[in-house]
Amino acid sequence: MALAEMVREVFAPGGVLARADAHFQPREGQTEMAEAVARTLEEGGALVVEAGTGVGKTYAYLVPALLSGERVLLSTATKALQDQLFARDLPRLAETLGVPVPVRMALLKGRASYLCLHRLEQARQDVSAQDRGVARVLAKVEDWSRSTRAGDLAELAGLDERSPVIPLVTSTRENCLGSQCPRFRECHVHLARREALAADIVVINHHLFFADVAVRESGMAELLPSVRVVVFDEAHQINETGVQFLGTQLSTGQWMDFSRDLLAVGLQRARGLADWTGLSRALERVVQDLRLAAGDAHGAARLRWSGESPDGVPSEAWQAALRALALACAQAQEALDTVSEIAPDFERLYERGSELLARLARFSGAANPDAVRWVELGATQLRLIESPLDIAEAMRTRLLAAPAEAPQAADGWPVEPAAGPGRAWVFTSATLGADEALTWFTERAGLQDARILRVASPFDYAAQAALYVPRHLPTPADPAHSLALAHWAAAAVASLGGRTLVLTTTLKALRTIGDALRKRLDTVDVLVQGEWPKRRLMERFREGSEHGRPGCVLVASATFWEGFDVPGDALQLVVIDKLPFPPPGDPLVEARTQRIELAGGKAFTAYALPEAAVALKQGAGRLIRRESDRGVLVVGDTRLVTKGYGKRLLAALPPMRRLESEEEWDEALRMLIEMGTPHGAVL
Repeated sequence: MALAEMVREVFAPGGVLARADAHFQPREGQTEMAEAVARTLEEGGALVVEAGTGVGKTYAYLVPALLSGERVLLSTATKALQDQLFARDLPRLAETLGVPVPVRMALLKGRASYLCLHRLEQARQDVSAQDRGVARVLAKVEDWSRSTRAGDLAELAGLDERSPVIPLVTSTRENCLGSQCPRFRECHVHLARREALAADIVVINHHLFFADVAVRESGMAELLPSVRVVVFDEAHQINETGVQFLGTQLSTGQWMDFSRDLLAVGLQRARGLADWTGLSRALERVVQDLRLAAGDAHGAARLRWSGESPDGVPSEAWQAALRALALACAQAQEALDTVSEIAPDFERLYERGSELLARLARFSGAANPDAVRWVELGATQLRLIESPLDIAEAMRTRLLAAPAEAPQAADGWPVEPAAGPGRAWVFTSATLGADEALTWFTERAGLQDARILRVASPFDYAAQAALYVPRHLPTPADPAHSLALAHWAAAAVASLGGRTLVLTTTLKALRTIGDALRKRLDTVDVLVQGEWPKRRLMERFREGSEHGRPGCVLVASATFWEGFDVPGDALQLVVIDKLPFPPPGDPLVEARTQRIELAGGKAFTAYALPEAAVALKQGAGRLIRRESDRGVLVVGDTRLVTKGYGKRLLAALPPMRRLESEEEWDEALRMLIEMGTPHGAVL
């Protein structure tokens, strides 16, 4: 039986899924997507699927993957979805389908997700470990390390992802000792990779996928198994993730880590054989000088860099700072060379120094003409970046055109590949574009020749949701806009008792709106992104007003525009402050804009408008997450209804009912308040 037929039977009324779960409802869109995935697995090639919220796209690609018998790589954008796929969806579905041969599954994350036993031993020697708070968390990590099998830090409940302990107890590609490490046989990263090489289905994330592509290009051994089938979920993020790894980056943080490791290892293993303290201090001083040479930054900033130095930075001072950094590193290299045979740590430190010098030399010369270069400036950090404008060329030449390689057995030796179709690629997300060809995604990912499928959401948006644009608000360019929006929203938030997500387009608006809401709301918890870890913010918001606690309003930006799933009554109002056009001063945005204009195109129509449409669609997608949800989307930007291009942006949104007046808004809000638990009600 063909794979597509098998898949159709699984999703059919009375099929395997229906028999296993009384709540399962066959959805035409889900079955259509699953069959398309099955045909792609059988025939090879690339398939791009935009599957609206509620389609059930996860099972639509997992069922064909499990039934195909192929070795499959599943890549997601977030660790949270990785964990969900590996720990819940895959085991449950494999058991339901009763696959005849036990399917070996593996979860593989980046190094920073795993405990490094060697660095844990060294952590107590680090200066920062003398801090009582750091020492307390480090003690918890040490206690957990004795019982963990996987070494995945996600197991350690309560560990803040921003904790200063994490870089002390995890490795990077730069500081890992590899097979020379004294704890290599017990290494959690090494064991996770061995399990991945032996597995039938490997769950990774986009960062790890593109990091592996970059490593392969450098001639080093690949991290991931060679497979014929690759599935990207949350595929809308692969372009921005890919350009990070397909370019070159160098940060002051990397230099400071190198300096600290130089000092710690030098004093621990070769005290007295070199002036480790002096070398470390000299490195840290010139790193700070480089940061100071870039000028002051009030918050994060990106500086264009088209000449010898970033815009606004004196060329002579900048080049002098780069030369001083190279000299300090070279002096450290000389000392490391004299002790390199004492311990593998010194040999790896020497290699790290060489890699840092090579990157520094690249940034000391002219930029690649096909790339854009800039400096990211923070309060204490500096990052030098040279990046391609998109991943299209890399996808076409390095990935899509490459044949599937021979798979490897658990011992690492290649297995003779079976004859069959070429590599199969599946890219899926709820948001991939605003037109039928999904050009926003396909053009920058080099997928113009891929098969395209758009599957609409099964939700009844006209009954479940409404859209309102307050006409009285100042224009977005008015400095009073954020404050006016906050004052208007505060009344709605108070009436609802929370249940509101405010999405902002800038960090400045985030702070202004958050502060204003706090001043006006006494009975609602005002949560502001950045004040708590993201996981804690999400958990508190989802709790809503349960257990006698007040409801919540969450003011957030950036990552909360997508991947934040709050089904049910805890979220009934989403407020977007402005249309999310790309920031005009961003060097990457400017370079993409210039490329379009040099080719004779119109950058606003071809780039800025599609970007805003996709981002707006993602933000709006937070509101309705299941059939029983009800809510209102508010866009505090009058351009959506006064400008001609607003029609294109409105067309990108789900088909919600429009509220045309304050009276209609007041009535919709009143119904939400009265519904309380709004199941079955219609706005």
